Amino acid sequence: MKLLRYGPRGQEKPGILDADGQIRDLSSVIGDLSGDVLTRLPDLAKTDVKSLPIVSGNPRLGACVAGTGKFICIGLNYADHAAESGMAVPPEPVIFMKATSAICGPNDPILIPRTSQKTDWEVELGIVIGKPAKYITEAQALSHVAGYCVINDVSERAFQMERAGQWTKGKSCDNFGQTGPWLVTPDEVADPQNLGMWLTVNGEKVQNGSTKTMVYGVAHLVSYLSQFFTLHPGDVISTGTPPGVGHGMKPPRYLKSGDVVELGIEGLGTQKQTCEQD
Repeated sequence: MKLLRYGPRGQEKPGILDADGQIRDLSSVIGDLSGDVLTRLPDLAKTDVKSLPIVSGNPRLGACVAGTGKFICIGLNYADHAAESGMAVPPEPVIFMKATSAICGPNDPILIPRTSQKTDWEVELGIVIGKPAKYITEAQALSHVAGYCVINDVSERAFQMERAGQWTKGKSCDNFGQTGPWLVTPDEVADPQNLGMWLTVNGEKVQNGSTKTMVYGVAHLVSYLSQFFTLHPGDVISTGTPPGVGHGMKPPRYLKSGDVVELGIEGLGTQKQTCEQD
């Protein structure tokens, strides 16, 4: 299934993409794509999609999951990205948190903070947790995944690395977490470790990678994180980015108002954002 949320921000309704690429309204079946609903996706798969109302027009898409309690990010998880950053591959996953208030729809604008000079892009594979996970093994991990999605882990590099403290403030600005367009259930993702991914800025391809070069894969990350805290339904894990970010270019290149960013992951859909001054 390709599940989604559509409508004005804060008023999104649940939907599903049918075989013809049309959005069907799921609000008569579920309240939202959050919490316990995510534990019951196999039951939701039995829904007669053709009997659901077609959503007309071209509505705004919201983040493909609601009620996210934790937005967990993994740093330097692609060896080639670590190299372009001038940093060693970490001996364990590098974990940092992104404020959930950064989460927005896949095509919502990138808001460049008022004092920003180094806003950057990062296409990433997102994992959405479907049932509680605590002290689980790698063999158990994938059974706790509700699905996968595209994430743009937008980052302000000066806030992140040149100001005192941790990375959080460079990662958590408003609209720094475009998520979606769809929550794609695992039955439609044959191998999450073999998905092509790309990102363009103003039509120029700057990132062109694959999840097969991740240092720590999906199963390892879900198991690893569960050793430290319980993962709950709706929690999102953003798994790192391949090379091609602006900060790694020579000279570095950053986003400015009016720039258009497009990105996608094989089988998981695409995003398109215009940069705006906040």
